[in-house]
Order: sequence, then C-alpha cells, then structure tokens
Amino acid sequence: MGTLSQGQGHDVTYKQIVHEQLGLKLEHITLLQGDTDVITFGRGTFGSRSAGNGGAALQMANHRILDKARKVAAHMMEAAAEDIEFADGDFTVAGTDRKVNIADVARTLYTPFALPGDFEPTLAAYASFRPAAPTFPAGCHVCEVEIDEATGAIEVTRYTVVDDVGTVVNPLLLKGQIHGGVSQGVDQALMEDVAYDPDSGQLVSGSFMDYCMPRADDFPAIEVVANGTATTINPMGIKGAGEAGCVGALPCVVSAIADALAPLGVHDIPMPATAERIWRAIQGAKAGKAA
Repeated sequence: MGTLSQGQGHDVTYKQIVHEQLGLKLEHITLLQGDTDVITFGRGTFGSRSAGNGGAALQMANHRILDKARKVAAHMMEAAAEDIEFADGDFTVAGTDRKVNIADVARTLYTPFALPGDFEPTLAAYASFRPAAPTFPAGCHVCEVEIDEATGAIEVTRYTVVDDVGTVVNPLLLKGQIHGGVSQGVDQALMEDVAYDPDSGQLVSGSFMDYCMPRADDFPAIEVVANGTATTINPMGIKGAGEAGCVGALPCVVSAIADALAPLGVHDIPMPATAERIWRAIQGAKAGKAA
C-alpha cells in the first residue's frame, strides 16, 4: 500500500478488506507499505485518506484478481466464465456443487503448461484510486464538565460521541481513533500551551517536562456510537475518521465551560482553559459585578 500506518491499524483494516473480498485467511495476508521497490504511487496517510482511498484502490485490485481467477476457474471446471460464482474464497459452477478454491486457482495459474498459452501466468494486480472530492464525516459531541468555583479546577465527567464516518470496517479501531482524537481535542482545550518568557521571549515549555500532556485519569469513559451513512465518493462508502474526534472535542469542551460559567458572568475563556485562567475569569467577573 502507498499509505503509511502511524498507529491507525492499517495492518488489520486492509487485511479485513482482502479477507472479505478474496476469502483469504488473515494469517495468509502480508501488508507491505511505503516500499518503493514494489509500490509505484502513494499519497501518504494525512487527511483520513487511507481507508477510503487506499481501501478503494485495494478493492479495485481485488476485483482485477477475481476477473483473472474466474476465467482460470472456468477452465479448470470446464464451464463458461459467466456461469462461475465466487463467495468466501471459492469459485463455484452455478447450480452445482463443483468448486475450486482461489488458492487452487493461483497454484494452477503459476504451474507451467497447466493452462493454454493465452492465459497470463500471474494473479498480480495493481490499482490507484483518485476520488472526485473529499469525504465529509459528521457527528455530534456532548460533554459534561464540573468546575470548582474556588480554585478554577475543571473535570470532564462525561463525554459522548455520535459519528457518521460512513462504512465502518473495524468498529474497535474506529473507537480507538475517536478516543485518541477526543483526547487530543480535550487536551488542547484544557492543557496544552506554548509559553514564552514575556521579558526574554525564551520558550519555557520546550519539553514534555514543562509542556502539559494529558493522562488517563484526566478523562472519563468516552462513549462512541456509530451512525453511518455511506458516501458515494468512494466505492466502499467510507468517510474519514482520523480527525473527527479532535474536531468535535475543541468546541464541545469550550462550549461546556462557557455554559457552566455563564451564571457567574463569564462568557469567554481562551484556550487552554487552565484552572488559573478559569479562576482569574471568575475573579474578574466578580470584581466587575462588585464595581
């Protein structure tokens, strides 16, 4: 594949597609990615393109393999190619119990002199896919926050996501990506800050010792619900999911904070909404009311 996994689970996703479309066992499938010795074209992984674009290219290659293999299977079973059906890795003559497995077809195709000379002795297929437009996932994020008025400390107590990312290939991997995106968004909304010394301009948050990063106990259990409608942009109906969690988390968390502080007269909190900034905003609102 011309995409590169950065932890999204391509090794599982692409194997699932091959397993479903060619009927091969997962343990018999090997993923090679980013190797220019065998891959002539690729556009990377950015922009949630892998499952939709890479998966579409993989499906195109699988179909080309099946087109070749169906003709060989027809020859092996002495039947017309249009009478050959394929399911779960087996080619079957329609209306009969005669069948051959795709592995047997490949073995025959690669056996010298087993077939007439007009058969191409390979099942290899290559494909590239260019979508006509980007996909647009949609969703709804809802969170509950609790803020200590005396200290400004904030806790996210509940978080729920309903996302439409089109066809879901692997629900567990999807939830993992959404969880990661939400974590990044909540982190940016509440913690991450590039800080400079006001006098010297020196960066004072230049390492993870000084730059705040979230931990597991900063989050509640994140509930993710898929409510997908297939896109027509690619043949598998897949929409992007990689950015969905982060894109929704930022306005969701900041809006929840603003809603919680509105009764105190605070209507805007710049990110990151740290405890200190929240406390100062509360004190400022109280001072304004007192004045």
